[in-house]
Amino acid sequence: MSPWHRDPGTGRPLSPQLALGAALLNVRIPVLLGQLVNVVARCARGPVTGYLQEVRRPALHLLTVYCLQGLLTFGYIALLARVGEQVAGSMRKALFTNLLRQDVAFFDANRTGQLVNRLTADIQEFKSSFKLAISQGLRSSTQTAGCFVSLYLLSPKLTGLLVMALPLSNLALNGIVLGTIFVGGSLMAGDELSPGDLMSFLVASQTVQRSLANISILLGQYPTAPSSPRSYPTRPGYLVLRDFSLTLPPCKTVAIVGPSGGGKSTVAALLERFYEPTQGTITLDGRDISSLDPSWLRGQVIGFISQEPVLFGTTIMENIRFGKPGASDAEVYAAAQLANADGFIRSFPEGYDTVVGERGTALSGGQKQRIAIARALLKDPAILILDEATSALDAQSEKVVQEALDRAAAGRTVLLIAHRLSTIHGADLIVVLAQGRVAEAGTHEELVRRGGLWAELIRRQTKEQS
Repeated sequence: MSPWHRDPGTGRPLSPQLALGAALLNVRIPVLLGQLVNVVARCARGPVTGYLQEVRRPALHLLTVYCLQGLLTFGYIALLARVGEQVAGSMRKALFTNLLRQDVAFFDANRTGQLVNRLTADIQEFKSSFKLAISQGLRSSTQTAGCFVSLYLLSPKLTGLLVMALPLSNLALNGIVLGTIFVGGSLMAGDELSPGDLMSFLVASQTVQRSLANISILLGQYPTAPSSPRSYPTRPGYLVLRDFSLTLPPCKTVAIVGPSGGGKSTVAALLERFYEPTQGTITLDGRDISSLDPSWLRGQVIGFISQEPVLFGTTIMENIRFGKPGASDAEVYAAAQLANADGFIRSFPEGYDTVVGERGTALSGGQKQRIAIARALLKDPAILILDEATSALDAQSEKVVQEALDRAAAGRTVLLIAHRLSTIHGADLIVVLAQGRVAEAGTHEELVRRGGLWAELIRRQTKEQS
């Protein structure tokens, strides 16, 4: 917040002081209005010389108060709007940060549109409620207290009548107003109340009623945003993997295949700690990965390449650098060359500064995949997970991307999940999953000789392709 929004002495925001000042001036208006009426009434009793001189002073006071009230009201509303935007921005940033920390089960259970709505519509609803509660609540409370004091000083008897009328309905209040005028007229006849004081009392009483009505409305409002559940388990009674045991040999390629729903992608998600196992343990070099920092595990140890790579609406350079935020340009170039991406990137007029559009809309599927490979290789991971990395590509793009993957896999432990069985024939170990269990494991030649599920999957896919 810029300095003019704050008290130079305390450094606190000026919005409450401005709102308080506007409310106190609003309390003063009925008194000044009553003084003006008294002057007019006195002049009406008989010929008065210098009428304008008599009226000028209270009229100027009233006009000055109106102008000051308008300026203060404008000031505190403007500042309050700025504060509301800052609070909403901070909440939106905190909420988005919290969303990024959620596990995959959370996103399985909540639709993307619902989460986006939380970040936009719900924050907007809070901002509106915040501004209304602060502006109306502070002003109405101050006006109510100040007007009650003014009313009591003007006429204790009429104040008692007003207090009895406050809980009543609008119809009854209209009757009370007439009663107030009648009683006030009687007091005027007995010289207990001047015409101006009666006018001041009526205006102040209306201010009290409006202020109390605003407070009642504020107290009766409830948040419309639904509360978030405290946990996000999906299918808690369903076990995806059963009696599952698998060892990934260092610097070897292990491929996992099987029918859809067999648990292939779940294995990758468990390694990345997107999910936590309900039973058993997962170890990395003998250490339980549940004791390892997920940010270190995903940021330095494991590189993950999925079927649909996620690209952001920024430059190619920045999209690759997301894999290692502190990487130099030379490191980005080296990773792109290893991923077979440097050639097509430099063919663009702006090269690495080309903006790819939201989700990489300016690139082809093969180009997006190679940028994702470069991003994964930038951090030089010891483990590389390829989850259906080429299944959505055409034959030509698949060939180029597969060459990049083969180069990336050299000297690394690779977990390969594939639908096209022809891409994993050269894996050091092929694991066939069925209904969450390891049905068979071995090399391509060994599994073909056994004539089991692997051989059946090959026959079925060959028949579909022919």
